[in-house]
Amino acid sequence: MANQNNTTAWADLPNAKYIDMIMYSLKKENTAWVAVKDAAWDTARLAARDAAYNAAKGAAKGAARDAAYNAARDAAYNAAYNAARALIAWDDCGYLLEEKPEDVKKLALLGNQAAVLLYPACVALQSRVQSQ
Repeated sequence: MANQNNTTAWADLPNAKYIDMIMYSLKKENTAWVAVKDAAWDTARLAARDAAYNAAKGAAKGAARDAAYNAARDAAYNAAYNAARALIAWDDCGYLLEEKPEDVKKLALLGNQAAVLLYPACVALQSRVQSQ
């Protein structure tokens, strides 16, 4: 299905509607992508805080905290971009975004490359649907 507006570089791809959905979702920074970022942020922040506290206080702690936040933010963006890449590479994988995340995870564990790349987006988009 092509993008109805034909304004994007991927409008002619079979998965254009899914790429549009990912990009729109990311652009609006809905709570689903924020949740992906926050989960990564919390884990990285706690690890950085503990490491900084044990190693040195003050400036080192702040620098480690900033690095952890940037890594978490990048993780959320990378999840969205990897999903878009999968949708571009495999014409038949868009349906995975409509499946249950646990089913996509099973496919990913079995080695399905599209499922590996789409799993984080599937989780983010599923949590968005549940929060509405």
